[in-house]
Amino acid sequence: MKIRLDAIDWHILNELQSDGRITNVELARRVGISAPPCLRRVRALEEAGLIIGYRTLLDEKQLGYDVTAFAMVGLHSQTEADLNAFEERIQAWPEVRESFMLSGEVDFLLKCVVPDLQAFQNFIIRELTAAPNVDSVRTALTIRQTKNEPVVPVKELG
Repeated sequence: MKIRLDAIDWHILNELQSDGRITNVELARRVGISAPPCLRRVRALEEAGLIIGYRTLLDEKQLGYDVTAFAMVGLHSQTEADLNAFEERIQAWPEVRESFMLSGEVDFLLKCVVPDLQAFQNFIIRELTAAPNVDSVRTALTIRQTKNEPVVPVKELG
């Protein structure tokens, strides 16, 4: 079910994406309403599933995770049961930070973040290529990140 959003709801979503630690009082001031209705709107957006959580973004390089790489995985079988089994396995791999099931020649694209090249190589050899149903794995190391916008481009759509 789609929820109808007005301009204030869109503004709230935009402000929360920019600063998830903002107080309700400050959020209300920025969107031009008083604090109690602002809090009600935020709770309604959460209950509707538009706001799915709050988190702190960390600098992976500063924490010692110097390598970001992608693994393109082809599976032997794409039955629903086999896809589900592979997706469950992905959940257990801490190296995999994002995963996408794709259409086309590659079944899954995995974004991996690891401390160094040896850790990535170990993951590929010991875990990924050894996993049941994995047919092929191609990898690509990143050179540098050119954009990082871990938010939805919020603009009024309605």
